Amino acid sequence: MLNASDIMTTDVITVKKETSLKELARVLYERHINGVPVVDDGGALIGIICESDLIRRDRKLHIPTVVALFDAVFYLESSKKMEKEIRRINAATVGDLYSKDVITVDERTPVVEIATIMSEKHAYTIPVMDEDRMVGIIGKADLIRTLVP
Repeated sequence: MLNASDIMTTDVITVKKETSLKELARVLYERHINGVPVVDDGGALIGIICESDLIRRDRKLHIPTVVALFDAVFYLESSKKMEKEIRRINAATVGDLYSKDVITVDERTPVVEIATIMSEKHAYTIPVMDEDRMVGIIGKADLIRTLVP
C-alpha cells in the first residue's frame, strides 16, 4: 500500500508572508501548482495559500444587508465579517490572505486517507510533516499520478 512518502514531492516550494500576491501568482503559474506552504524566517510551517485564495480575493465585495427599524439601524452581518471582506479585497501580500489552519499528514499516512482528506476537506495542497519539520508536499497531481500505471 502506498503512503505519503511514496508520492510526495520533497523539493517544496514555499513563500513567506511578505511575498507579494503578484509573485505568488507567478510561482503557481510557472510551477503548475495550485498552492504552497507559507513559512516563517526559520522555515517553520505557519500556513498555506492556494489559487482559490487568489480567486476569492478578486470576488466583488459583499456589502452587508442593513435593516432600519424604528430609527435604529441593524447590520445583518457582523462588523468583523465586513472587516475581513475589506481586508481580502485590499490584500497585497501572502500575509493578508493565507490560511493558518493547515491540514497536514505524516510520511506514513496511506494514500487512500490522503485522497479522502482532499475530497472531504477540499484541501488540495497538503504538507507532509516529520514532527515539526516539513519533509514534503502532496498536491492533486501527485495523487492523480498514482492512478496512472
